[in-house]
Amino acid sequence: MRDDDLVTLIAVFVPFSLLSIGGGSAIIAGIQHESVAVHSWISSREFIDLFAISRAAPGPGTMLATLIGWKVAGWWGALAATMALFVPSSLLCYGVIKVSNAHKAKRWHKAMREGLAPVGVGLIIAGVMAIFQLAGGGLLAAGIAVASAALLLWMPRCPTVGVLVAGAGTMLLWAQFGATG
Repeated sequence: MRDDDLVTLIAVFVPFSLLSIGGGSAIIAGIQHESVAVHSWISSREFIDLFAISRAAPGPGTMLATLIGWKVAGWWGALAATMALFVPSSLLCYGVIKVSNAHKAKRWHKAMREGLAPVGVGLIIAGVMAIFQLAGGGLLAAGIAVASAALLLWMPRCPTVGVLVAGAGTMLLWAQFGATG
């Protein structure tokens, strides 16, 4: 581990912390770009694997930063990346809420909250597209994703696990029978 690795991890993850409007999913595309394309800390395949681990593990999905930090600089890298991603946004959020609550009744407050919602949604969509592109899902996977989203919007009480199993089953069947015939 080199000290400049820790400084670079901090320099990469602090801005993402401050830009995570819409939650951690909003910064996945940026984290992927920085860790794979810019710094070459990990490969695209490793990114997908670490992303899957971070989503499967308990806790926030942005624990991806911890895994990347660990890959770059061991335990100190994991700590540096985690703190760089979570502390600045937490402090900013606390400060904004304190100031914002004092102005709840003002029109600009409502306009600000409503204006940030599409920004968050756009950042989340960019993250989904980055993961989808890296995973190489193809047209069938896109169709499954759209069908799953439509089904869950149409029938909100539909068991999510059932939708996941159906999508995985479709992909497995396609891999087994569709690709050959």
